[in-house]
Amino acid sequence: MPAVAQQQNSRLQQVQAMLESGALQRSGVLLNALTPAEIAHLLESLPLTEREILWGLVGDHDGEVLVHLSDEVRADLIKRMDTAELLTAADGLDLDRLADLIQNLPATLTTQLLDSLDSQRRKRLESVLSYPEDTAGGLMDVDTVTVRPEVSLDAVLRFLRSLGERVPENTDALIVVNRDDQYLGMLPLSRLVAGKPTDIVAEVMRLDFKPINANLSDNEVASRFEHHDLVSAPVVDDDGKLVGRITVDDVVDVIREEGEHQFMGQAGLSEDEDMFAPVMISARRRALWLGVNLVTAFLASWVIGNFQGTIEQIVALAVLMPIVAGMGGVAGTQTMILAIRGIALGQLSSANMRWLVIKEFGVGMINSLIWASIIAIIAGIWFHDINIAWLIGVAMSINLLSAAVAGAIIPLLLDRFGIDPALAGGVFLTTVTDIIGFLAFLGLATHFLL
Repeated sequence: MPAVAQQQNSRLQQVQAMLESGALQRSGVLLNALTPAEIAHLLESLPLTEREILWGLVGDHDGEVLVHLSDEVRADLIKRMDTAELLTAADGLDLDRLADLIQNLPATLTTQLLDSLDSQRRKRLESVLSYPEDTAGGLMDVDTVTVRPEVSLDAVLRFLRSLGERVPENTDALIVVNRDDQYLGMLPLSRLVAGKPTDIVAEVMRLDFKPINANLSDNEVASRFEHHDLVSAPVVDDDGKLVGRITVDDVVDVIREEGEHQFMGQAGLSEDEDMFAPVMISARRRALWLGVNLVTAFLASWVIGNFQGTIEQIVALAVLMPIVAGMGGVAGTQTMILAIRGIALGQLSSANMRWLVIKEFGVGMINSLIWASIIAIIAGIWFHDINIAWLIGVAMSINLLSAAVAGAIIPLLLDRFGIDPALAGGVFLTTVTDIIGFLAFLGLATHFLL
């Protein structure tokens, strides 16, 4: 177990022991020594009863903690808070954090919260809320440090000193704008410090730094940060006017959420799934996905049922069928995960799909030759029948090749129809590999062995 996970596990056990013994005061002292993100992790790791007790001990940092919680846990805690508590929690949050929180509040409470803000702060918050949550505009922070191109570096340094601790976190560069707030370029702090005090901003600023459009998707923003090793980046509207900036900590959240989505989606679960949600709520959510899987299972069973007479005459087929379907499923999943990752990173589209299919077909060809031969030898020795040996070898080859092609094509087809490949890809792939595997194996047996 990684060191961080060990530390979190130890802290969780310590808090649970305190809560069980009734040492609430000691629990409160422990919480005061933790960051909001660490408190949020603790809350998500506790069963509902203990979570409620611990939440009552959080105190002054409850707004920051709410922002770091998953959507489901946050929504559950918000339902337990009255209006006054929620308004207090929202007070003092940075605008980007406040924008994250306000989208989970009831409409009536959102109105009250907006009314409680001064006009300037409310206008800036509304500018963030005007963009979808999964865009650069939804990610951005409107707190920026801007300078004019005609100002001297000495004046800029004096300006920064006057700001003191009010300089936003992760400020590695200042944004250069004109009098109409049109984006012009960036002034890295390294150039500011190294330049002569008498130099003006226009002489040392970077003109090659491309800003991010506010309507760009959050995944594309994350890709831009990765490819250019960015710490922060300016965000502009369609007219090139500066509206905010995005920092690397916001991008880390996007990357983490995308990773959780890909992982949880393979089981039909949401990345915001509360591990300790009530039994009935969890059961209701999973019932639909189990129903979809049941339909696909019946399809595979229907195929098998059409060859019932063949199976009754050659019992060895029933023993070997799971091998054919299982190997195809694993091979297809390997290709499918690769394709889903390519779609998420913007590396795979209909333009280069053909090359992926050809490449994966080649991989399937090699693996089918190797593993079909091995399984054929084992089956031949096991059942003392050469016909069974070549039969399963051919069926295995057919299924591995079809699984490779299906694993590459299914995610792209689902994505084209607006269906999340990470969520639905596994079900479709399993159906394809099961049906083709059973059809090939039992169909060949019916044709050649009976």
